[in-house]
Amino acid sequence: MSNAQMDDVGNGMPLVARRKPTIALALFGMPLGLASTGAAWAAARQYLGAPLWVEEVFFGASTALWAIFTVVYLWRGIRLRGSFTTDRKHPIFGPFAAYIPLVGALLSAHYAAYLPGIGTWLTLAFVAALAVVGAQLVAHWLNGGVTMQTVHGGYFIPVAAGANVASITLAIVGFREAALAAFGAGLFFFLVIGTVILIRLMTSAALPAPLKPSLSAFLAAASTSALAWILTHPGPVDEVQLILTGILVLMLLVQFVLIGDYRKLHFDATFWTFTFPLAATVNYAIRWFDANKTPAGDIWGWVILAITTAAVLAVAARTIQLAMRQRRGAKA
Repeated sequence: MSNAQMDDVGNGMPLVARRKPTIALALFGMPLGLASTGAAWAAARQYLGAPLWVEEVFFGASTALWAIFTVVYLWRGIRLRGSFTTDRKHPIFGPFAAYIPLVGALLSAHYAAYLPGIGTWLTLAFVAALAVVGAQLVAHWLNGGVTMQTVHGGYFIPVAAGANVASITLAIVGFREAALAAFGAGLFFFLVIGTVILIRLMTSAALPAPLKPSLSAFLAAASTSALAWILTHPGPVDEVQLILTGILVLMLLVQFVLIGDYRKLHFDATFWTFTFPLAATVNYAIRWFDANKTPAGDIWGWVILAITTAAVLAVAARTIQLAMRQRRGAKA
């Protein structure tokens, strides 16, 4: 997100919301979207016979971007003492601080298949870091660190979607009990934070354009909840799975209705926000089709996987074009 766009976010909001973080934390949505797409292809490999190399390309690209962004962020944090605390307490960008350990957990859980020992320990470490960041954010919110006017869909990420991702990664590395505990935390915050966000969106001014993509976080919370449960309860679909699927379908329909609003937005890096919930939904759908022995489920799985992959690649291509255009503009 550019400085001009961050200024736009602050328009009409308290002055504290206009303070800019040391680096755009929202950029971590790029490796998150790529890792989530890789996970969808991992599900396709397991249930549809997809080739291994596709998921590895996505995970490899995610790892490279995540490592670069993290090193840059930490280096700037060392030079600017207290920058992470400042960023984490930012009423607009603060929730995105959870992206760093969240993506780290996804990547570690994936590579645990190749390096079981270190991969498992890294997954546990990133889940613990995610829990710490989430606890710090919640404590800050409880102490009056934000106002209803600055709340947006991104508040789902650290405590709802984040807890669900922790559950997913813990299930992958074999810690089912801990995965269930994380799922419980995610479900609690899905309900609590979701209520707060709904009240803010229904009773206050519309979100600024750069924050409109954060509305897709409703789908992120629903899809990761359903995915966490199906991973911890393999086999026949139970009542809880049906309830979670119903919530997911409703959130997906809401996103379809919002497409008209999304089409009015100017493209920027925040469009990566759409890729995480979209890929997580496809990941779940592929598993759902298999668990229910859905007629033509393989065909449907390939269709939605192809559409999602094309959408992610389109966002990546537009991002590269935007970066090149901005670079040419800077030289001029």
